[in-house]
Amino acid sequence: MKEDTVNTMNNENNTQSKLDVRNLDLYYGDFQALKNVNFNLAKNDVAALIGPSGCGKSTFIRVLNRMNDLIPSCRITGDVMLDGQDIYGSIDVTELRSRVGMVFQKPNPFNMTVFDNVAYGRRMQGMKDKRKLADLVELSLVKAALWDEVKDRLKKSALSLSGGQQQRLCIARSIAMEPEIILMDEPTSALDPIATGRIEGLIGELKKDYSIVIVTHAMHQAARVSNKTAFFLLGELVESGDTSEVFTNPRDKRTEDYISGRFG
Repeated sequence: MKEDTVNTMNNENNTQSKLDVRNLDLYYGDFQALKNVNFNLAKNDVAALIGPSGCGKSTFIRVLNRMNDLIPSCRITGDVMLDGQDIYGSIDVTELRSRVGMVFQKPNPFNMTVFDNVAYGRRMQGMKDKRKLADLVELSLVKAALWDEVKDRLKKSALSLSGGQQQRLCIARSIAMEPEIILMDEPTSALDPIATGRIEGLIGELKKDYSIVIVTHAMHQAARVSNKTAFFLLGELVESGDTSEVFTNPRDKRTEDYISGRFG
């Protein structure tokens, strides 16, 4: 990578970083899917990961809460630090996934009630007090901008909700675990424009309390919701920095070509 395309996220004061990725390489067998990735996420950042299909965005986001652990051929080198703690070191995976939540491309509510979807994770952690659970569910649904729509349907199946409501329910389910970071892997790609707008508005509210990483193919969405943007290409993090700078004054010709629609 050229000197002028060094990741500017790493130039921030690391003492303020929620997440610091250093010299990350990831292999599936002999295939190298990620190449020397350096990435920094500060508290309350919204970082958009952009790039063409197959460039490593989703692979990278899954590194951040160890979702690649179950792939036998996967091998990772480098450091992924959460508040200065190596997530591939002594940290418990269950604890990590409580601190780093995940929202997937397609809504994946459990086949249970709306209430039980949100309460599920905390129940698995041993929370049994019904009042505390009820308060937690309400607060999580309020934060996910869904409470007013489902407060009279808490005992109904989550599968009866619309696609957009299901995705916000999945966000509420993540919020209930009180994460520090929320990862979103193309969270609006399966939704209509109205539902997409609601999710984007929700991200604007959530960033007050959480750091967020969102994978998106939509340039306009990255520009609207993020304050940081990282451009991936062929497993390499080509360029990253303030969203306004990346979109209006990219330092690497490959970034300019992608943003201007010359490829991808």
